[in-house]
Amino acid sequence: DSEMPLLSVPKEVAVGTAMLGVAFATGMLAGKRRLPTSATHTGTSPLRQYILDHSLREHPILKKLRLLTADHPWGRMMVSCESAQLMANLVKLIKAKKVIEIGVFTGYNALNMALVLPDNGRVVACDVNEDYAKIGKPLWKEAGVEHKIDLRIKPAIQTLDELLANGEAETFDFAFIDADKESYNEYYEKCLRLIKKGGIIAIDNVFWNGKVLKPRKDDLAAQSTHHLNEKLLRDARVNISMLPMGDGVTLAFKL
Repeated sequence: DSEMPLLSVPKEVAVGTAMLGVAFATGMLAGKRRLPTSATHTGTSPLRQYILDHSLREHPILKKLRLLTADHPWGRMMVSCESAQLMANLVKLIKAKKVIEIGVFTGYNALNMALVLPDNGRVVACDVNEDYAKIGKPLWKEAGVEHKIDLRIKPAIQTLDELLANGEAETFDFAFIDADKESYNEYYEKCLRLIKKGGIIAIDNVFWNGKVLKPRKDDLAAQSTHHLNEKLLRDARVNISMLPMGDGVTLAFKL
């Protein structure tokens, strides 16, 4: 790809780097594209390419979906492939069977997690836009995991409330939060009720392109993310690790 000489994986920057609602705004791309509100931490650096070259083991159908997503105008909203790989490894590590995903986009990470779940496993995938999910659905089927992905097209708070009302509190093993930042605290609180003790909540974009360092008063996304970061530091209900991966990922382990 002549536009992205640092990257050996086709369209890696456009798709593999960014999180939901996040753009890639570092290095040579910084002045060349109109960017949304945030960008990733490691961006297009040679070090990030080294990480990908020496750690990424991407399922062929995941790669197919990543490259399909690259052609979408909002392709940069996809979770970074190295973050997704960590999520799959954590799901396998704790032998998860029930997973919640808040923010699906084209379904790369839903597919990523479904691939490692047992045959009777389930990803409750929450999003408000079915058009994006339709891009991934045929590939879920091609991978043989469509039956593991329970796509709920409605506001995620509504789905989480329905799960709680259905008596599913403390029955989920893992949650991945990667949607509108203004609702992050509410997503976290409801997921904490749904997750078992010993379960994990992964929260994406906790750096919000560095804007959490000095959140502007008019930047609700940065304010909300920063407030949750501060809250998590003192939250005795969980142990945490904040990782400098992509645009920042916090892992909260329920005690």
